[in-house]
Amino acid sequence: MKAILLRQLGGPEQLTVEDIATPEPGPSQVRVRLHASALNRRDVWITLSQYPGIRLPCIMGSDGAGVVDQLGPDVPAELLGQEVMIYPAYDWGVDPRFPSPTFRVLGMPDPGTFAEYLCVPASHVFPKPAHLNWQQAAAIPLAGLTSWRALMTQAAAQPGETVLVTGIGGGVATFALKWAVALGARAFVTSGDEAKLAQARQMGAAGGVNYRAEDWDKQLTQLTGGVDVVIDGTGGPAFKSCFSVLKPAGRLVMYGATAGNPPGLDAVRLFFRQARIIGSTMGSPEEFAAMLRFVAEHRIEPVIDRVFPLDQAVAAHQRLLAAEQLGKLVLQHD
Repeated sequence: MKAILLRQLGGPEQLTVEDIATPEPGPSQVRVRLHASALNRRDVWITLSQYPGIRLPCIMGSDGAGVVDQLGPDVPAELLGQEVMIYPAYDWGVDPRFPSPTFRVLGMPDPGTFAEYLCVPASHVFPKPAHLNWQQAAAIPLAGLTSWRALMTQAAAQPGETVLVTGIGGGVATFALKWAVALGARAFVTSGDEAKLAQARQMGAAGGVNYRAEDWDKQLTQLTGGVDVVIDGTGGPAFKSCFSVLKPAGRLVMYGATAGNPPGLDAVRLFFRQARIIGSTMGSPEEFAAMLRFVAEHRIEPVIDRVFPLDQAVAAHQRLLAAEQLGKLVLQHD
């Protein structure tokens, strides 16, 4: 089969297209013929040696969708031929509040989705919502689940609440906006790019502000009257401003810190406003199933920035590294 391998570090240019043996499913596994996969920031970080526990060589990729084409022993026969999406991790564990010590994301060290075939546990494949095409289905798993847990589980956002999604453009942020709008929340965004702010409004955002303005938090407070929920993956110096826009009993959920650790905290505002700061990562298989039910019920379609052929994975990673995209970058396998 054809696969995208990383054999040495040094950036996306080190990715190579190779022909390797097609895997065979083991006990309780299925093999999926992948029709599409999608990129995440994690994939770029691995190529740049900015991710813990790197083991090479590896087939990266956490997002994928395709057809079950072979069954291992002890797998129900009705799974054969099903159109599925793959849960993008292993070993969440039994506690819904946090993952187990062996939890890991699909794609490095375990073989990932940047290949024509992938074997995974049968419990990790979920029916593809019928209204999605292959590219759309592949775009959802990791970023969709990360934002779902942040907004729906950790923040417990409610219809009618005001939600701020920072740094609109990346996959997690665009999904958070999608979930908030479908939920019936009043959603606002930030970006340093006016074009992305305009695109977010077309996606259903009630408004947005440019975080490059020194008083962006004051602009946002004036625009919204304060927000109930902040979904942030940036951290860094902007954290204090994000926290300042919270209403009493507001929740700030952090799923990343691409700008570094936040400096300082307004402790007085924290306790007098009964605010909460909550950490969040990717979610459990149960949350994945809940997210897909929501997608099907609301007929949600993910935002796709661009589709590349599988053998142009280097160009796709370079676009992600440059942060040029709004939405997901997808690899077409067919």
